[in-house]
Amino acid sequence: MLCHPGNDHHNARQWKLRLKWSESVLVVVVCISNIIFCANGRAKDIDRVSILSVVVDGKPLSLPKNGSLNLGLFPKNISFGFGSDNPSVPPPLRLRARLEGFENSWHVGQGYMFLAIRFFDNAGDQIDQQAFPVTGESAGWDGSLKTSPLTHRRETVIVPPKAAQAWVVISSAGPPSTVGIYVIANLVMSKVTTNPIPVILVQSPFNGQLNDHSSHKPANWAQDGTHLSMAKTIEIGQYPPTRAFAIEDDDPNAHAEWHSVRESAPAVTPGDCLVVEWNEMFSIGVGDLRSVSYPELPPGNYQFHVDGVSLLGEPDGAEASLKVFVPEPLWKRPLFWTVMAVFVTAIIVGGIRYIVWDKMRREMLLLRSQRAMESERLRIARDIHDDLGARITQISMVSASSLHDPDLSDKTRTELSQIKQMSRDLVSALYETVWTVNPEYDNLDSLGNYLCQMINQLCTQSSLQCRLRVSDLPRGIQVSSHIRHNITMVIKEAIHNTIKHAQASEVTVHMAFINEILDISVKDNGCGFQPAGNRPGNGLTNMKQRMKDIGGSCTIDSKLESGTTVHLSFPIDHNTTPPIVSTP
Repeated sequence: MLCHPGNDHHNARQWKLRLKWSESVLVVVVCISNIIFCANGRAKDIDRVSILSVVVDGKPLSLPKNGSLNLGLFPKNISFGFGSDNPSVPPPLRLRARLEGFENSWHVGQGYMFLAIRFFDNAGDQIDQQAFPVTGESAGWDGSLKTSPLTHRRETVIVPPKAAQAWVVISSAGPPSTVGIYVIANLVMSKVTTNPIPVILVQSPFNGQLNDHSSHKPANWAQDGTHLSMAKTIEIGQYPPTRAFAIEDDDPNAHAEWHSVRESAPAVTPGDCLVVEWNEMFSIGVGDLRSVSYPELPPGNYQFHVDGVSLLGEPDGAEASLKVFVPEPLWKRPLFWTVMAVFVTAIIVGGIRYIVWDKMRREMLLLRSQRAMESERLRIARDIHDDLGARITQISMVSASSLHDPDLSDKTRTELSQIKQMSRDLVSALYETVWTVNPEYDNLDSLGNYLCQMINQLCTQSSLQCRLRVSDLPRGIQVSSHIRHNITMVIKEAIHNTIKHAQASEVTVHMAFINEILDISVKDNGCGFQPAGNRPGNGLTNMKQRMKDIGGSCTIDSKLESGTTVHLSFPIDHNTTPPIVSTP
């Protein structure tokens, strides 16, 4: 049977079309399979970690299926619980969590590993340990042992009493749930001596180059712990790669460590100064992180995110998240502030008017009280002057007139003279009291005038030459009776000391008001004394205490055979300085 050439060409075209169709179907099937496989894997990853609870101030909240969870106004003690809700799916080795929008760093738990110097006595008993812990991740950690940088550390340790041997320990024996990796390289422990070159006691057994025996256990070092195989030596870096100690702790219920072998551990002496240097990198967390808490949260929108991470701290695909928000309080809404602005304005206006009225009322009451007090002081001063002063003056006059009686005995005449003198002294004291109490003299000018009169009178009675140099003291400056009295008593004590003890022939008094300070100095040309010596009486101490009580100061400068100077300084609020006027 003969075949027509056209039929063969037609059949070939049909086969080609069928082949292309079959290839397309196969591609679609493969893509669908990949999608299903990825979806199943993603579902498994999602099942490995979930957000299980949210508790605010001790009260659990219902988790929404969609949308955001409202934490309420001013939430306190917010706790997010998370983990795996599918017992058939193993959870990630480590979990980390953070509240996005509130913080940038991850919560990884309180796990830590450490390098330590462990000390033993001659009996082989451990007596002390100084540890240098690390937690979280080292600076620059990127999840790779080849590209993550090492961080250099240097620590100093003093050998404790009774120590005879020191071990170097690299351990993950922190909290039981600690997991992660801790790498130590270029370890050196040396002893500081008087020699500039330190004595090396322990040095890393790795020479920096890899060889066929690099994976063997290093000499003079031992693995220890409850899971020895987690203590390893690993390859780090690239140019060139080197070997280092490592603790790869992937068991939350166990720990491992490297430490020096007892037989080769260096001997130490109590008081020795040891220097330990090493390079390290690490990524450390815990295997039981199941909740994160926050004391409080401000208003805003947040997303709580949980990631599963590997031994090296890299995300392993397991994750969960929950959107939460804290609503703005009522007073942070625009309408509230509009109403409050009107209300507050009314309160402010009313409050200002009340404050002004109350201030004026208080000032009026104060002025009335001051006026009443001044009136009472003035009345007392007048009563003392007009009544008591007049009676004492009468006593003095009667005693003086009685002295002219020729029939008086000498004893009676002496007693009447004493009565006369005591009456005059009492009149003088009464006039001083009147001057102190009378509010008309509550000014600086009156104080200066009175001091000049008093000093001149005391010096005249004692035949002591007196020189007064007094500035023009302004009358408008108020000085209370308490201050006037204390300054007067101090000046009187200074003049009395000059008259009684100084053996002086002249006293010079300066009074000036300069730069808001009243300065008064009393200087004599007497015999002087040693201020540091023990002197009887309390006069000098009382003078200083009186000035201290009113906020001023009193200094006494004296030298033997060089006279004495008493200087008083008292600050008074005033802005003008009167010119100095000399009074002979």
